[in-house]
Amino acid sequence: MSEKKSIEKKAEKILEIVPEEILEAPVEEILKEAVATPEEKREIFGERGRRRRKSEQELAEERVSSWAPKTKLGKLVKSGKITDIDEILDRKMRILEPEITESLLRLESELLFTGQSKGKFGGGKRRAWRQTQKKTKEGNVVTFSAFVVVGDKNGHVGLGFGKAKETLPAREKAIRRAKTNIIKFRRGSGSFEGSSSELHSIPFRVTGKCAGSKIILIPAPQGTGLVIGDEGKKVLRLAGIKDIYSQSFGQTRTTINFIKAIMNALEKLK
Repeated sequence: MSEKKSIEKKAEKILEIVPEEILEAPVEEILKEAVATPEEKREIFGERGRRRRKSEQELAEERVSSWAPKTKLGKLVKSGKITDIDEILDRKMRILEPEITESLLRLESELLFTGQSKGKFGGGKRRAWRQTQKKTKEGNVVTFSAFVVVGDKNGHVGLGFGKAKETLPAREKAIRRAKTNIIKFRRGSGSFEGSSSELHSIPFRVTGKCAGSKIILIPAPQGTGLVIGDEGKKVLRLAGIKDIYSQSFGQTRTTINFIKAIMNALEKLK
């Protein structure tokens, strides 16, 4: 009996004893790892012998491959009749499934720091999770919320807000909603200080507003960088903007309204 067959039989016996629900990976992957050669194991686990974490793009490709679309737009994308996200956005078709944008764009996501961790004497640091409590007869019910930005660094960006009883489900909800809220805007090089033809900034000065937050985005020459707050940098970086000046007014410490004001400004660049 070969070594691979003996290992395979041992793995099958273990799977008969251990319930499938508590396994870290699907049965097929465990069997594949059990009979893998040393070179294959290095690809799976890496040099340190740990399981390699799948990238965001790899996870998106897995979801798209097993995706069964429910909407008319989703079926058109899955069948290959629509291959450009700009066609969907120009026709103002509503995106109800995040797999639509995942199959048409290579997106990256980043959490925005909207919450605050507890500190001594009322102080604290910004954090990604916003925690709220509701008083009930049974006690305090804790809820976590997350605010996420997604983008392809090429003129497409989206925001999403998710809420759940735990942090990870809240983040997943926010990412899914951000992918359905994707927008397209125009980039350019509108600064009179530079003469570059590269799409590194915005074509003209634009103003955005949300509640008490107001922001003005101004084209900047190449090499300036993003002259804006840290959370605003995350949005503009994923949107594909490298250089910009900004002026902000009002309650800019309210991160959610500040980010929505930036998105309002970008929407005017269509």
